[in-house]
Amino acid sequence: MKEIKKRSGCPVSSSLDLWGDKWSLLIIRDLMYAKSCTYSDFLKSEEKIATNILASRLETLDETGIISKSEHPDSKSKVLYKLTQKGIDLLPVLMEIYLWGEKYFQLSEQHKAFLEEVKKDKEGFIKATRAKLLSSI
Repeated sequence: MKEIKKRSGCPVSSSLDLWGDKWSLLIIRDLMYAKSCTYSDFLKSEEKIATNILASRLETLDETGIISKSEHPDSKSKVLYKLTQKGIDLLPVLMEIYLWGEKYFQLSEQHKAFLEEVKKDKEGFIKATRAKLLSSI
């Protein structure tokens, strides 16, 4: 696993060194809901990540053990990316970011509906989603 140069011994700072930029969190978000993605799947997201940034973030997330890559079953020229246990453990963090964002930003109807489901039983949602993600690794 790639060692990231840490700015300090603070766990918040050290965590942000791994996944604290917006693109890494969006890649993690996409993998939480799609379970696995190809490079081109990430390029299709509405945020429009540049190819050089995508390649760099995928490499860092792979080298630090947050995601893994494997051969695509249908194409030797494609790679499938999935969350590892380390990446799946970010699920509660991502849910809290969603809930914080709901409080302060205008959301799409899709995101409003998603968060209504989450808020019905947040712990149950996290547990069920974690189990689904773990079954795919």
